[in-house]
Amino acid sequence: MKLNFQVEGGNFAKAGVASSEVKKVLKKLGVPPMIIRRIVVALYEAEVNIVAHAQQGIISVDLHHDKVEIELRDKGPGIGDISQAMQEGFSTASEEVRAMGFGAGMGLPNIKKNADELNIESKVGEGTTVHITNYFAKP
Repeated sequence: MKLNFQVEGGNFAKAGVASSEVKKVLKKLGVPPMIIRRIVVALYEAEVNIVAHAQQGIISVDLHHDKVEIELRDKGPGIGDISQAMQEGFSTASEEVRAMGFGAGMGLPNIKKNADELNIESKVGEGTTVHITNYFAKP
């Protein structure tokens, strides 16, 4: 099963729509609640990163019998130093985004904590692609 979502940069009213829809599907499939929680936290953090930093993005979710593979591709400023961006508390969010309660520098670290596999590719001035894989049972 494959699910696709469009994400509009700057539209915080719709941030979390993809993660909510994926949560509903995972519940219907009978995925254990703790696994669902980890997947939804990772996806939500990545989805909010697109809304906070990019002009637009696409989320593709591939559900397999034993795992979920998520790709988030955005057209945004890109990440100049991914290892620095992975540090808790590091943020490039605007003051406007921070005033809304986002941009605390926990997004990428939370994704890493909740993903079984994480890969980030980014080009400054072009955008970022995040690959998240979570297994329904530990591999």
